[in-house]
Amino acid sequence: MRYPFLLETHWTPAEGGRPPEYRLRLTNRGREPVTDFTLVITGPARLTAKDRVEGARLIRRLSNHTELAPEDGKGLGPGASWTTVAHHLSYPLRHWSDGATTAYLKHADGQVEPVEVRPTHKVGDNRPLKRGAAPYPVPASAPEALAVIPWPEQVEVTATRAAPAGFAITAEATEAGTAATAFTQLCQALFPTEALSRSAAEGGFPVDAATDGTLAPEAYRIVFARDRITVTASGHAGFLYAFITLAQALRGARDYPQTFAFPQTGTIADRPAMGWRGCHLDCARQFYAPDEIERFLAVMAWNKLNRFHWHLTDDEAWRIEIAALPELTGIGAWRGEGLPIPSLLGTGADRAGGYYTQDTVRRIVGTAESYGITTVPEIDIPGHSFALLAARPDLRDPGESGTYASVQGFPNNCLNPAVPRTYEILGTIFDELAELFPARIIHVGADEVPLAAWSGSPLALQRIAELGGAKLAEAHARLKDSEGNHGGADAIEGSATALLQADFLARVQRMLAERGCVTGGWEEAAHGDVIDKGASYLVGWRDREVSGALAAKGYSIVVSPGQSYYLDMSQSPDWVEPGAGWAGWSSPRETYAFDPTAGWTEAQLARFMGIQACIWSESMTDRALFDRLTFPRLSAIAETGWTRAERKDWQRFAATVGLMPLLYGHREA
Repeated sequence: MRYPFLLETHWTPAEGGRPPEYRLRLTNRGREPVTDFTLVITGPARLTAKDRVEGARLIRRLSNHTELAPEDGKGLGPGASWTTVAHHLSYPLRHWSDGATTAYLKHADGQVEPVEVRPTHKVGDNRPLKRGAAPYPVPASAPEALAVIPWPEQVEVTATRAAPAGFAITAEATEAGTAATAFTQLCQALFPTEALSRSAAEGGFPVDAATDGTLAPEAYRIVFARDRITVTASGHAGFLYAFITLAQALRGARDYPQTFAFPQTGTIADRPAMGWRGCHLDCARQFYAPDEIERFLAVMAWNKLNRFHWHLTDDEAWRIEIAALPELTGIGAWRGEGLPIPSLLGTGADRAGGYYTQDTVRRIVGTAESYGITTVPEIDIPGHSFALLAARPDLRDPGESGTYASVQGFPNNCLNPAVPRTYEILGTIFDELAELFPARIIHVGADEVPLAAWSGSPLALQRIAELGGAKLAEAHARLKDSEGNHGGADAIEGSATALLQADFLARVQRMLAERGCVTGGWEEAAHGDVIDKGASYLVGWRDREVSGALAAKGYSIVVSPGQSYYLDMSQSPDWVEPGAGWAGWSSPRETYAFDPTAGWTEAQLARFMGIQACIWSESMTDRALFDRLTFPRLSAIAETGWTRAERKDWQRFAATVGLMPLLYGHREA
């Protein structure tokens, strides 16, 4: 369908003292003139809230939602164009996906019309834009003839054979049987027509599963013989990983017999290098349907990842049903024109979004468990709570005045630790989360609270005075109406903000401990050094040096540095690559080579839990971009988590990784 309006955007970087230029051109391709309208755009890049835009009046800006109107008030006739230019953005555009992704016109009578949006063009660069996963073709020969990722600890193949048609698994022990069932479901989810699990009557090669209680929970051993294969493990996860290894080897040898072979005799003995091998998925910025998530869990399992960090709330949305608080999803799960949360990050005028019912959550958690994956929900507090506060404005201090803004441009987006009802609502939320997530690990965020947060709240200032004295409270009050640092997250260590957040987190952790839960947080949860290190863990996102410093202080740490393990970051600095760039970029090879604990002491390593990929969804408006950004880097991180450093080999990995499944199946043209 051809929309009557077209938006084209162009980016010219700053050069030679000339400011950058973000040029937007709206063309009326219809037959009727349009007057008295507002152009609404969304995209990862944000115009600054107070600077002038040439040729336009800035009507509204809330984070990535921007509304502009012609400066002269004139209409737009058939075939005519209106051009506006912005020189001030929250950050310079680095990649084509940074620009506007959706737009619509809003008329004076409230009616809206969709606008076709073309990808942002960088002036002077006409190369094709990258979409879909980059190809990793299987070569004619590979460093290893076994097609397995992550690479096992020990491989001894003494003879090879043609790939069998599939596997007929005989499992007497209960856990081996449940793993065999999960393996069948996993293969159906990822490769529904390949019949990797099949009966003997259908030509399945015999696989006997036997329990060996001396093996670690995720370890396994495979013994190959001419007439059968024997798998031993101590529990569900070990058996499942063994079956996955067999299936990977089968697929490689079957599809590329000139490169890979299937073992006829020999052994594989395997166990993971790290206990925490995770992936985070941001479902607040973009909503992923339950079927998408279940397939993603299957992809994780195929990579032998074992922790699913489910980012369920943020400024942009609240995605999980809390039965006692239906307004959280009734309001917080939806975006659109005229709603408390406007269009953002690829959503348009129409009501869009969604949430996960508790029945759906139980289903997803059950699927994850069958794949050996522990699900860790994240409810991001006290910052990143714009959607929560939109649903529950009664959680604000009624005497609060002034504004502060987060690094993402959301005003007054933090839960107030000094409002008593805050803890009543959180108690209700935690009660239901503790029942929904049997692992009893609840991640509470605690990241990116703006320095000026609560500076206009009398209740918060009173609590700051109680904790740190009147002078500290007076100094904090002077931050009211300050913008903060929008080139990056505010540094709040040692501030009144950090003091109040620490007071909040100490109370939140006690609440979770009362419910039998471990508390997770981003590295900022260490502000004030108040949380119980024996009942918590942190995810370090800045760099491994910060993570190492926290480990040295006694915090259990999962390493997930933005520049290496954030999969929304671009794969190169090139304009034609999609993705974000604030933390830098990392190619698949550089992601693979990254050492998460380089230079750490033995004391620091004692607090090291493992690693985690993070998928933030601001750029994921196009599922082809998801595949481009996530694969094969997810497998690179998975191999770092499983395979000991001395066993890693980029050439072997690159020769095999093209066989690994994608989530959506989009490959680069």
